Amino acid sequence: MTDRELGTADDTRGFGEALGRQLRAGDLVLLTGGLGAGKTTLTQGLAAGLGVRGPITSPTFVIARIHPSLVGGPALVHVDAYRLGGLAELDDLDLDTSLDESVTVVEWGHGLAEDLSEDRLEILLEADPETESRTAVVTGHGERWKAGPPC
Repeated sequence: MTDRELGTADDTRGFGEALGRQLRAGDLVLLTGGLGAGKTTLTQGLAAGLGVRGPITSPTFVIARIHPSLVGGPALVHVDAYRLGGLAELDDLDLDTSLDESVTVVEWGHGLAEDLSEDRLEILLEADPETESRTAVVTGHGERWKAGPPC
């Protein structure tokens, strides 16, 4: 487990971009945090690091978006599980069919998407409402991350 202080939205994007450069096809990233904690901002950074087509916006109403690579790398599958009623609705998205060939990021995924892969990163974002600074707590699970999170 690694804690990272992120003072601004730009810091959050920068952290995401550095992490995105280390991700590869088959990686699953679960983002958890309250409204306004920076989940979509972090995903924008991940997308920049992966070199995928944007813009990256919250997929709250469309549930999932696929952003193809512009640099020959994996696509980014960006999912917002906030409106999903449970595991059955997540399963209906057929994420497991594209999991091996893309990087999948699931906002609001804790307690819902862990079964998609034993190898995953879980990132908890906590925002201080007074300063708007954030803390990212990154936890790696599975063989891929046994040496620890990449940040």
